[in-house]
Amino acid sequence: MSAASNRNSDAIGVIDIFAGPGGLGEGFSSLETRPGSGNHPFELAISAEMEASAHDTLRLRAFYRLLCRQEGAPPPEYFEYLRRVAKGGAPCPPDYFGGGKWKALWEEASREALNLTLGLDEHNRILFERIDGVRDRYKEIILIGGPPCQAYSLVGRSRQSKDRSFRTKGSTKHFLYKQYLGILAGYSPAIFIMENVKGILTSRVGKNEMFDAIVRDLHDPAAALAGSASSSGQSKRYVLLPIHVDAESGQERTAERVAGNPGEFIIRCENHGIAQARHRVIIMGVREDLVGPGVAKVPGLDTRGTRESIEKALAGLPKLRSGLSRQPDGPDQWMKVVAEERDRVVKALRGHRSAITSELKALVPDHTLPRRSINYTKETSPLAKWLRHPAQDVVLNHETRNHMPSDLGRYLFSAAFAKVHERSPSSEDFPMELAPDHVNWASGDFADRFRVQMKDLPSNTVTSHLSKDGHAFIHWDATQCRSLTVREAARLQSFPDDYLFLGNRTQQYVQVGNAVPPLIARQIAKVVWSILKLA
Repeated sequence: MSAASNRNSDAIGVIDIFAGPGGLGEGFSSLETRPGSGNHPFELAISAEMEASAHDTLRLRAFYRLLCRQEGAPPPEYFEYLRRVAKGGAPCPPDYFGGGKWKALWEEASREALNLTLGLDEHNRILFERIDGVRDRYKEIILIGGPPCQAYSLVGRSRQSKDRSFRTKGSTKHFLYKQYLGILAGYSPAIFIMENVKGILTSRVGKNEMFDAIVRDLHDPAAALAGSASSSGQSKRYVLLPIHVDAESGQERTAERVAGNPGEFIIRCENHGIAQARHRVIIMGVREDLVGPGVAKVPGLDTRGTRESIEKALAGLPKLRSGLSRQPDGPDQWMKVVAEERDRVVKALRGHRSAITSELKALVPDHTLPRRSINYTKETSPLAKWLRHPAQDVVLNHETRNHMPSDLGRYLFSAAFAKVHERSPSSEDFPMELAPDHVNWASGDFADRFRVQMKDLPSNTVTSHLSKDGHAFIHWDATQCRSLTVREAARLQSFPDDYLFLGNRTQQYVQVGNAVPPLIARQIAKVVWSILKLA
């Protein structure tokens, strides 16, 4: 029986746009009505992503879900494929799964996960045709996703502010949220979820506050698209609500709560079981006819007394050493370079900061470590155990990047400083001889450019900038002298270990950094499901 014919007629169909590698969709599709029941109330009907490598990742995960739905669990053949990938030389997923036994499922996954650039008329038409084709399968549909955040992020706005045209007109990315409006106006999904960076709350185009316009348009999509073909159909209005409320302190989920303080839309992931201090604006819109008195009292996200640490999140992943850029890279060469950089840092300290100097002098870089490893260690933690499927025996996407010798010296200093002072150094803590050749180094604008991730705490926000360099994600263990790998970043984002990121390593970092943590998404899905059950 195909997965298509085995669909749950009671399921809620999910339309996921600007999906990236699928973090939001992963969370929604993994929710069970009751833990261990195997009954999933949400079903990914369509997901759309423009970037090719992210779409490849998205499609493979769609195929994985279909496999699990058809077989009852991921079959051994899927884990055999992961072993081949980890060991090198595996065919690309379409070649491996696109024919033979799994051909029909792969074709269905390809119909679900679409490579579309929303905003282009032709691609918008394809998306709407697909929604028309699946809408009748479900008693309700919901819309999830997050428009590209570069236009709203503080760093992006700083760069774009130099462009006079941008200051007055913005960029096309400022208005991609309107792709939401066409679906809301045309199909009136029961609920929508829109995720973005905190900077969206203060973003401006000319003299106009973008967030005010976004909220107004989301409240009444048909009015926002008046005269547009996308506004056809029996469009409904939406009530915008916070996802999380603290029921123990008597908080209730009301529109007035966020109208008076848009900051109530912010979700702080470290408070909800994620080993990462990731703060994001997540708007929930509920169709007006579904907003009854019980919605205000639906519990929010899970809260815990203790926060997950990086060390617990990364438990079981093997140790690695960094690589050398622009020169031969082998264990002996690496040891020589790192030892030279260690001595250079000690010299730059000039006998001051004796504790850091002693830490560095005692440091023996571990040149026996590999650059890449697929073998788990025996270490574990509840979070790490939850992220690893029992049948998976290889580590994926776990390979270090190359670094310039001078940066390795900065990594050594930073890790030693953090161990002594229990905090990462800022630019003013660095000896002058270790300062990088950056104009803004002494300005204070990027004081934490070299940042150690403290093992006993949640990490800083994983972002797509990790694809450019690893300076903001230095491993706390100076003997490894490196930045975090794609798999480590994925662990901090709560992606399961069997979630294979495709594309080159740079593209993989971007995918992980742009995603919504699946564990947060699953908690959001629980709130959405609780509201829908009230209808």
